[in-house]
Amino acid sequence: MFLSACEKNASQSTQSTPPEVTVMTIKMEEISLPKELPGRTVAHRIAEIRPQIDGLIIRRYFKEGSDVKKGEDLYQIDPALYKAAYDSAKASLAKSKALLNTNRLKVDRYKALIETRAISRQDYDDAVATLKQTEADVMLGKAAVETAQINLSYTTIKAPISGRIGRSSVTEGTLVTANQPTALSTVQQLDPMYIDLTQSSNDVLELKRELEKGHLKKVDEKHAKVHLILENAEIYKEFGSLEFTDVTVDTSTGAVILRALFPNPNQDLLPGMFVRAQLIEAMNANALLAPQRGITRDRTGNATAFVVNAQNVVELRIVKTDKMIGKSWVISKGLNVGDQIIIEGIQKIKPGMSVKPIEAKEENNTALSKSAHDTFSSNGKVQQNSSHRAPQQQP
Repeated sequence: MFLSACEKNASQSTQSTPPEVTVMTIKMEEISLPKELPGRTVAHRIAEIRPQIDGLIIRRYFKEGSDVKKGEDLYQIDPALYKAAYDSAKASLAKSKALLNTNRLKVDRYKALIETRAISRQDYDDAVATLKQTEADVMLGKAAVETAQINLSYTTIKAPISGRIGRSSVTEGTLVTANQPTALSTVQQLDPMYIDLTQSSNDVLELKRELEKGHLKKVDEKHAKVHLILENAEIYKEFGSLEFTDVTVDTSTGAVILRALFPNPNQDLLPGMFVRAQLIEAMNANALLAPQRGITRDRTGNATAFVVNAQNVVELRIVKTDKMIGKSWVISKGLNVGDQIIIEGIQKIKPGMSVKPIEAKEENNTALSKSAHDTFSSNGKVQQNSSHRAPQQQP
């Protein structure tokens, strides 16, 4: 009987001791709102090489896939025909200049004779007209020489920009025509590199409404840094900047194009690569952040949180989550500033139970409330937020 009474008293003492739980006090914080968008890399400058005259390719100067500089020779078209046309134009100009000098002297002599009436007025007028016609012939000759010289220079096809040249579509002996549709080759400038991102028009309108209501504030696009995530989930080490947002919605996709500019000194980025970019479009100065491990789901899929009230009694709250920021949820409804949300010990409690709350360490709180940079881990890999699922509430 004595031993039974002792065991009963010990059991009652154990039941009267409230369990310890780790809590975090909800605070109002200013956070950045990152947005992850898909995109494609696009060369900063692209030049398709096409001939401007007709002729036969007699030489190719470059090596396919190499880097070329602006003004460097790429192809040589047979210049014989254009050299002959240039020489003919120069000869015609010299002939016109010789006639011009003769006619000018003739007009000067006739001018002295007309004063003494040694010649008729008609002869003088004819000489002046011939002089003006010869002057026009000289101007036409100069234009013809310049045109012939330009066509002769076009026989050497030069690189219009500096960059990397691709494969050649022609070889020596190929007959090409002026402004043909098929490019001889393509030169692309790879440093810096454009990233064309796509964002749905619905997201653009939603952001605009939130800005107009004052819930968010706009981030200056000129100073907005953009992170780039490569296809292998590694973080590109260079930061980019947002250049502009297009004003036209693509009718086939319903998306708006955003263009970012990234340095590419090592040419790790190549045109056409699929990437993901994370940029900050707005700031929320009055955000309520709840740690991800403190939010659970009930049977109907509603987000819930266990809160310790002023009497240290557990309450079950249905909350509304907005978006994930790092390791925390942005809460738009259900929690208030000062609420103590349980983040550890959820398995041993239930609503209405008295507990002993222990505040989480400040360093843990800081780690949970980081903004966009929490998405990037220390080893250069991207942390997939979707893979961290909150534990299901036990019935």
